Amino acid sequence: MTLSSAPVPTNIITGFLGVGKTTAIRHLLQHRPPGENWAVLVNEFGEIGIDGALLRDGGARVREVPGGCICCAAGLPMTVALNQLLGRASERPDRLLIEPTGLGHPAQIIETLTGPFYEAVLDVRATITLVDPRKLSDKRYLDDAHFLDQMAVADVLVANKEELCDVSDWQQWEQWLAASNPAKTLAARVSQGALSIDWLDQPRLERPLHEPHLHRSDARLAPPVSGVLALAEGEPMRCRQNRGQGHYSVGWVFTPDWEFDYERLFAWINGLAVERIKAVMITEQGIFGFNGEGGVISVSELDEVPDSRLELIDKAAPESARLERELLALRVNGA
Repeated sequence: MTLSSAPVPTNIITGFLGVGKTTAIRHLLQHRPPGENWAVLVNEFGEIGIDGALLRDGGARVREVPGGCICCAAGLPMTVALNQLLGRASERPDRLLIEPTGLGHPAQIIETLTGPFYEAVLDVRATITLVDPRKLSDKRYLDDAHFLDQMAVADVLVANKEELCDVSDWQQWEQWLAASNPAKTLAARVSQGALSIDWLDQPRLERPLHEPHLHRSDARLAPPVSGVLALAEGEPMRCRQNRGQGHYSVGWVFTPDWEFDYERLFAWINGLAVERIKAVMITEQGIFGFNGEGGVISVSELDEVPDSRLELIDKAAPESARLERELLALRVNGA
């Protein structure tokens, strides 16, 4: 544990929806130096809060800010979560990782972290942006200012999902790197989010944004939430929705007393035509994390979660009532 008031080394790990940020942070936590205590501030677009459950088994202190970009709403949710993680000088972590939502504005987060309130507390180092090279020829991404700003702000630009890319994808990647101005401090290719610990200590540079005005607004359906959504005593489930940056989310929290049929749940998730799917679900076969992007679903087994959670993100407004009926039909117990 850090025993002095020295500034905490801090990194932003950013990238668009589904690029593998949470997987990359799990990898970093697994490879952190022995004896070091790390902390993670994770921000999700949806209101439910799922990534925290996926990160806690990495042995780090985790705080979640669900419900939209943490730089919005006057930055209060971010400030509260940061202060909880940093605590007193004698309790500060040896490193802090910040995972913004894939629809967030990392430049505003950097502005807050390097501002007068935190300048003596945080040592903000390289911003690491993950990108799926297959998206670099997709007009939907190249026309998205948030995607472009995440690329622009990167000190370390990492091509994730290397094993899925072909020659044309790497040609697009090399062309993008050649056109970067200023040049990236470091560029790398990885699979499964296998970031190197050494990249965290690359320097942070001032980099121009694509459209700097975008980080000043955030349209929402729901008011800002103060923390991860939790059920009241005796409450079996709850649904929340959000909207912003051209996307919609709908998510549910279910009581841990309910178990879901694993095979039917997997088939249901696999059949959804939405941009992004995340879930941690208690089933009759055990506890599983589901992660879906671009029609590809990955599943991981988890040790323990306090409840079941599922969130869908898409550019079209979800049919929440129908989806909820379908989900409830997948239970194997519960009234």
